[in-house]
Amino acid sequence: MSKNRFSSGDGPSQRQLRVGELIRRTLSDVLNRAEIHDPDLNRMSITVGEVRCSPDLKVATAYVMPLMGSVPVEDAIAALARNKAELRHRIGGALTLKYTPDLRFRPDATFDQLDETRRLFADEKVRRDLDTPDEGDDDDDA
Repeated sequence: MSKNRFSSGDGPSQRQLRVGELIRRTLSDVLNRAEIHDPDLNRMSITVGEVRCSPDLKVATAYVMPLMGSVPVEDAIAALARNKAELRHRIGGALTLKYTPDLRFRPDATFDQLDETRRLFADEKVRRDLDTPDEGDDDDDA
């Protein structure tokens, strides 16, 4: 038996990462094949960017975003939340876990962060700082 019941590290355990990725793939497949009995949800193209699991694997938070802004993200999350039981049932059938995690849906801010990072790197002050060599760098290769 391990020394500590829960991981003492800051990040998720290997098991959390593995289960989160399996849930992400299964959820993406179910949404892609339009297997849910909700025509509103089946009309939406939703990307599942990441799924994070709690340490006890009882709660899975899926970070989702509609493709190309086809519908507002709030509408997509509301549709997913309405069909949470059916989605959970599909995931439970595809995975061999003791308990099927409770699903929660949140907007995926990754794309917004990428846009902000690109905007920062395009800023003139930042470009000037990046182009300036550090004072501590010496080119003594001789």
